[in-house]
Amino acid sequence: MKLVIAIVNNDDSMAVSSALTRHNFFVTKLSTTGGFLMIGNTTYLIGAPDDRVEKVREILSKYSKQRSHTVTTRDSFGYGFREGEVEKEVTVGGATMFVLSVDSMEKF
Repeated sequence: MKLVIAIVNNDDSMAVSSALTRHNFFVTKLSTTGGFLMIGNTTYLIGAPDDRVEKVREILSKYSKQRSHTVTTRDSFGYGFREGEVEKEVTVGGATMFVLSVDSMEKF
C-alpha cells in the first residue's frame, strides 16, 4: 500500500479529482497555498495499492498542465520590489507527486 501526496494547481484540480474518482481512487482534498507564488493549490492524499500507483501518475500527468503566468514581484520572504522587477514570467501548474510506503491502513 502507498500513500500518494499530489500537489496540483487549482486550475487543474477539478479535472484531476474527477479522473481519480472515476478510476475508483479514494481521495482526500486539501486546500493549500504554494510558498513561492502564494497561489492556491490542491493537495490530494490518495491511498493506492502498489500496483495502481502508476495509474495515479498517468492521471496526474494527463490532467495537470504547466503554463506560463505573469506575476507581480511580491513582498514576501524578505524580498521586495527591485528596480526593473515589477513583473516576471514563471511556469505554474503541473503536479508534484510524493509516494510513501504505508505499513498499515484501516477504514472504520
